[in-house]
Amino acid sequence: MSVLSRSPFRRGTAIRSAALLAVSALALSGCASAAPETTPSPDAAAQSVDLSNCGFEVTFDTAPERVITIKSSTTEMLLALGLGDRIIGTAFQDGPVPEQWASDAAGLTSIAERVPSEEAVLDLEPDLVFAGWESTFSADGAGERADLTALGINTFVAPSACQSAEQPEQLSFDDVFSDIETVASIFRVDAAPLVSEQQAQLAAIDANGDSRTALWFSSGSDTPYVGAGIGAPQLLLDTVGLTNIAADVKSTWAPYNWEAVVDADPDFIVLVDAAWNSADKKIGVLEANPATANLSAVKAGRYLVVPFAASEAGVRSVEAAESLSAQIAELDG
Repeated sequence: MSVLSRSPFRRGTAIRSAALLAVSALALSGCASAAPETTPSPDAAAQSVDLSNCGFEVTFDTAPERVITIKSSTTEMLLALGLGDRIIGTAFQDGPVPEQWASDAAGLTSIAERVPSEEAVLDLEPDLVFAGWESTFSADGAGERADLTALGINTFVAPSACQSAEQPEQLSFDDVFSDIETVASIFRVDAAPLVSEQQAQLAAIDANGDSRTALWFSSGSDTPYVGAGIGAPQLLLDTVGLTNIAADVKSTWAPYNWEAVVDADPDFIVLVDAAWNSADKKIGVLEANPATANLSAVKAGRYLVVPFAASEAGVRSVEAAESLSAQIAELDG
């Protein structure tokens, strides 16, 4: 079944409107790379959008106008949908915005290096806080979801990042594209051009891993935190034909152990590059440990690098797979 033919409101989600139908025919007549339509039709704008998000019920009577984005993945989702003008503050950005959205991101203001306090959130008077992680919403963080809702502030978590409820059993690109469609529906804009463009990019990716093995090294030194078997890392490795040595761990990311890494002696090591934990730092960890220093991939420098924001399910997932394939080809060359 085509991704575009699937309802974006999966995992217990419901919509009380024809909002998507009202915008579904807008942009396919143009080039797939064209900027998405950001002016909703009157009919679409008048509808209420009801969603279940990580088991939390949210209602959007109107498209949000004042949004705080927490994590790069949510900031970039709105930028890719042409909604950068709705962002009044960002927090916990994992690295620079990619060149294709840099001009739209130039005026964005960071309100916190990590998760902002509830006070910092309330000071900006947002109508939506859009987070990349569920853990953002806590009394010690940006505020509890129920408390923010009571104050008239909607909350939303990137659907594929849900863990407490409605977590995808095995993340797929259907889920990734459906997340884009769901976010677009909240803002009453059309996701079709962006999704179509990404589908075409995905179809062109060479799965040149040839079933060779890989470690997805996200963070950690004494205990490595790795990409496990059901989330974005697994999806990206599958897409390029690599075998995840932690595929049997039923989690998105998980603590692992160096003994298992040494036993597997992976052909490649994927390094997640974040502003707060760089790929170079991880190479230092690998080379400083006598056991991992002797891994075949470390001795040969067979490293694949993925920016942190592209390692989480979202608008850069296809780009990340494309980059991994190109890096494999370069190392094989």
